[in-house]
Amino acid sequence: MNKIDRYIIRKFLGTFFYCLILLLFVVVIIDISEKIDDFMEHNLNFITIISEYYIHFIPYFANLFSPLFIFISVVFFTSKMASNSEIIAIYNSGMSFKRFLRPFLISSIFLSLLSFMLSSYIIPNSNKNRIDFENKYLKSQRIELRKNIHFQTTKNQYIYLEGYNRRRNIGYKFSIENFENGNLKNKLRANYIQWNKDTEDWSINKYEIRTFLKKGEKLETGKQKDTSLLIFPSDFTVQTNLAETMKFKELNENIYTETLLSSGKAKYYKIEKHKRIAFPFAIIILSVIAVSFSSKKVKGGIGINLGFGLLIAFSYILFFQFSSTLATNGNLQPWIAVWIPNFLYIILGIFLVRKSENI
Repeated sequence: MNKIDRYIIRKFLGTFFYCLILLLFVVVIIDISEKIDDFMEHNLNFITIISEYYIHFIPYFANLFSPLFIFISVVFFTSKMASNSEIIAIYNSGMSFKRFLRPFLISSIFLSLLSFMLSSYIIPNSNKNRIDFENKYLKSQRIELRKNIHFQTTKNQYIYLEGYNRRRNIGYKFSIENFENGNLKNKLRANYIQWNKDTEDWSINKYEIRTFLKKGEKLETGKQKDTSLLIFPSDFTVQTNLAETMKFKELNENIYTETLLSSGKAKYYKIEKHKRIAFPFAIIILSVIAVSFSSKKVKGGIGINLGFGLLIAFSYILFFQFSSTLATNGNLQPWIAVWIPNFLYIILGIFLVRKSENI
């Protein structure tokens, strides 16, 4: 690396950490103002709020929005370099635009690796304390599984419910299938099942049990029957932010387990897993885009580039939220949902790089 590379890397990292501290300070103040009623309701003092919540909230939030913070930082200091004619002097020295990109790529790759390590191995431990605090004093982030619910409770047992009402603890159109050596041994169907809090078992109502024998089958029907099943009312609720407390290895293990159980929880873990890979990659993409359009000197000065940069950054977040919603509530595969914004902005990055090369 030459002096120009070291100069740009110092500018990159210095501006990023400076902007990060300023923006986090603003974010924390806004967040406190929004949650002050909850804090006061539980009589929490300032030291408790900081030591038990914000000390864990800050690294989570900083890493979550690191692509945005880095993008704004690159736009700011690159626009300032262009405004001071530093970039023109660099080009006049014989350096091409691709060569000019090298220190930006080195810095962004370093920050993306740092982001991946933090999100996969360090921040999950901190998130446990943050989420415990939120569940205790703030609103818990939970989603109910209500329609077309599948469970594989054991290797040879499969359970299906067409719908579940958690308030009444009733599951509708219930069926359970037991297999033996790949063959269906028996099947139970019921109009509905209901959880008994006192006995901690299930009442199966208006049921029929078909047992398949070597010669023919046996049919049993009844109005009501109490029995224990390998499912509980808690299985119909997903704590969506639970995945944030898992390290990368734990995520993979839970994805495997929940996929086998077909419980519907696996997609939340898959979304979190791909976010931890896609977000660090977005740091590199957004850094290249930021350099490409902010390295030119414009009449409006730094403000024009910052305004355009904020538009691109927030549009990325908008695309990500929209595609993630499709994965959560629709049939879009989690990896496609998380990576769609990156694919779109890679195309934008290639276009801007080629345009900058021709200038």
